[in-house]
Amino acid sequence: MIKAYIDVTLKKSILDPQGTAVKKGLEKLGLYAEDVRIGKHIEVVLREDKIEAAREKIDEMCRRLLVNFEVETYSVRFEVIE
Repeated sequence: MIKAYIDVTLKKSILDPQGTAVKKGLEKLGLYAEDVRIGKHIEVVLREDKIEAAREKIDEMCRRLLVNFEVETYSVRFEVIE
């Protein structure tokens, strides 16, 4: 089996009001960051033996449901599990 870790974030060209609010909150606590962006982390376990087959399924899931390509982008990494 293969576990996919999917990170979905807003495109750089899209304003992130939630990230801006968190950055301001951190500054009020005396903690400073150059930039804060908020996204989603999704984990999916697939009954696949090969990463390429898993990648095809994950890409389809992202295209059809998990990612709004108008405003979001995604990255994925895989782990073979027992």
